[in-house]
Amino acid sequence: MIEVRPFAGLGGADHGWLNAKHHFSFADYYDPARMNWGGLRVWNDDTIAPKTGFPPHPHRDMEIITYVREGAITHQDNLGNKGRTEAGDVQVMSAGTGITHSEYNLEDVTTKIFQIWIVPTAKGDKPSWGARPFPKGDRAGQFVTLASGFAEDADALTIRTDARIVAATLKAGETAEYPLGANRRGYLVPATGAVEIEGQRVGARDGAAIDQTETLRVTAIEDSEVILVDVA
Repeated sequence: MIEVRPFAGLGGADHGWLNAKHHFSFADYYDPARMNWGGLRVWNDDTIAPKTGFPPHPHRDMEIITYVREGAITHQDNLGNKGRTEAGDVQVMSAGTGITHSEYNLEDVTTKIFQIWIVPTAKGDKPSWGARPFPKGDRAGQFVTLASGFAEDADALTIRTDARIVAATLKAGETAEYPLGANRRGYLVPATGAVEIEGQRVGARDGAAIDQTETLRVTAIEDSEVILVDVA
């Protein structure tokens, strides 16, 4: 099954420096039908103006994954971590017992990110942060795991939850398959382009909530960059 959630129908707010769209209830946007999708709690589509960003603020007991679509984001936290993550790359933060961090667009251009929050499998762990590059060429025509809570995904960033974040870069006409499993849930968003899943078109920045699907087949209608969260 698939439910397409068009970008135009998402909640959100334009704060001037930040134009935020929310796939699920967040901040002042509340929809009881869109509180979560399994363990996936937040998928925010943020456009951040140059030389602005999120000042220091706390989190706890959440796995927070940032996928940079354009520009770059600079992270700093109270653990002493600092790093710049640029387009196509990923950072993860396990908030654990508590972490305070800031995220700024220090660039001269607009930065666009997807920020994804997944509920951790267990609470009470120490907080941590990490980032790494994921060249888009490595994902050509196939899904590559970016972050994972499964030990077998040794090349991915580690998250503390029963989930994976995967991505693929597809040329128009190409099809990529992902073994989701009928008892799992997927949430897919094209960062660019448009794809077809089970006969339905999913456009750029639309969301597709997927379940009861053993093998997910994604066909690119246009050249596309897609991100998928696989959760329990």
